[in-house]
Amino acid sequence: MIILKSQREIEAMAKAGKLLAACHRRLAKIIKPGITTMQIDKYVDAFLKKNGGKSEQYGYKGYQFATCASINDEICHGFPREIPLKKGDLVTIDMVVNLNGALADSAWTYAVGEVSDAAKKLMNVTKKSLYIGIEQAVIGNRLGDIGHAIQTYVEGEGYSVVRDFTGHGIGKNIHEEPQVFHFGSPGRGVRLKEGMVITIEPMVNEGTWHSKMEDNRWTARTVDGKLSAQYEHTIVITKNGPVILTEQ
Repeated sequence: MIILKSQREIEAMAKAGKLLAACHRRLAKIIKPGITTMQIDKYVDAFLKKNGGKSEQYGYKGYQFATCASINDEICHGFPREIPLKKGDLVTIDMVVNLNGALADSAWTYAVGEVSDAAKKLMNVTKKSLYIGIEQAVIGNRLGDIGHAIQTYVEGEGYSVVRDFTGHGIGKNIHEEPQVFHFGSPGRGVRLKEGMVITIEPMVNEGTWHSKMEDNRWTARTVDGKLSAQYEHTIVITKNGPVILTEQ
């Protein structure tokens, strides 16, 4: 069942989104060669608590970190670790913020120092695909319109869209209906209505879209070892168009 959100609920989620965006802005300043993703995780945990929030991921189905930290060929759900990041790495930090019971979700891929031109292009295409998808998130459109727009652009640039992980509804719980695919056919799927709050979070690979699961049963990697990037926003469908709750 898709739960439409009241104006009061949306306003509360917007506050959570503002805190989340502020945290990402801080991360953009501290992510440099030599920092570890465990240090990043502890920074996020402390920052959120200092500002009255907390990580909703911690304890979710047994997950033991405040963030997901995915490096290079890791598509998503990478565990924070004590290995220093090095120049040229890509790292995606994904977090769900709980502020007074309201949630917001956003992932961002960061360049660690100077990265290759190929990595820069992957990041740029992935980020642009997110906003292309958001443009389709208007009342009367269908979820397939979002996925089709993202897939068409990404594949036109020579990349692939991950199929195994999707966006989702969000509210009092991290994952609510509907699933938001980043590929598909226009005019298909659930029709978008005012009050729906969803995440759009394309994961884009340099090579094939197929993934493989690590032994930890959380972390997904590209099967060919090529780079992956991800950008994600939480958005609300309104009569005036999509509103991004996690815009930085």
